[in-house]
Amino acid sequence: MVAGRIGSVSLRRLGAIGATQRAFKNVAEQFVTMAAEISDRVREIAEATDLPESEVFERALERGLETLWEDLVLKRYLGGKIDREEAIEHVGRTKVERAEREQQIVEEDVDWGLNA
Repeated sequence: MVAGRIGSVSLRRLGAIGATQRAFKNVAEQFVTMAAEISDRVREIAEATDLPESEVFERALERGLETLWEDLVLKRYLGGKIDREEAIEHVGRTKVERAEREQQIVEEDVDWGLNA
């Protein structure tokens, strides 16, 4: 047996495996913590609104999906993948106009930064 090796596995490789296991454990712990926080929030909202927890989850999912959909539509519009009218059709004129203003402000800030 060569120093630094156990059978055909190097100590470096064993260290990498241990690091991977620790990282996985850390992610798992974060997931459990996040799940507990979500459960606590759902329970509190359900109690405060006299709704069943299942309905709180349903409403949260609907709101979350709506927000993700709007973000996708606006990203496609600002990226030139869909036209303005299609974006308005999907998310409404107010949201499209707000996204245009925000993009204009960012572009002005970038121009200012490049020319300062």
